[in-house]
Amino acid sequence: MQKKEISKAVINRLPRYYRYLGDLLEKDVVRISSKELSERMKVTASQIRQDLNNFGGFGQQGYGYNVEYLHSEIGKILGLDRKYHMIIIGAGNLGQALANYADFDKKGFFVKAIFDINPNLIGSQIRGIEVKSMDELEDYLISNKVDIAAITVPKTKAPGIASDLARLGVKGIWNFAPTDLNLPKDVTVENVHLIDSLMKLSYRLSEKDEE
Repeated sequence: MQKKEISKAVINRLPRYYRYLGDLLEKDVVRISSKELSERMKVTASQIRQDLNNFGGFGQQGYGYNVEYLHSEIGKILGLDRKYHMIIIGAGNLGQALANYADFDKKGFFVKAIFDINPNLIGSQIRGIEVKSMDELEDYLISNKVDIAAITVPKTKAPGIASDLARLGVKGIWNFAPTDLNLPKDVTVENVHLIDSLMKLSYRLSEKDEE
């Protein structure tokens, strides 16, 4: 049976559903209708139903959605029912900020090591995670399971490092460097270009100024 292709727009909304449902769980909300969820999320009830129907629906006529069950099922769809071992390449300000973000652990993303070329940082610890020399990267990847590597280095360094990571078996790249990466098709890349996001905000602000 051919797997149904899900649009990127739907996939992009799933983490937001997961986050809102998590907030509802913390407030001990047991069930919620698509209408109530739409009012909270500012997404139409029809859109919510269409999105969730891509994965089987999960709702009951006249009842709505069981919050705990839907939260759990979306977590499975997002792959959050497994644990991921992460490394961070680059122990500068951004790399340190990522390493210090404790919520990664709660979602199943565990930062195991950080790598850098700065001798002043090598051997130090960030939230109990050792900063290792880039010279140790290959041996580390050969000896340890790594699912995801976050790249927070300058854009001139990122392509070469990404290629090395792919060659050594890392299948998930979280790229914060402002450059596109040319990697094999079996490597999944998620780009987080901070300046692009800031420019989108700038555009929206300038639009409002013109109204």
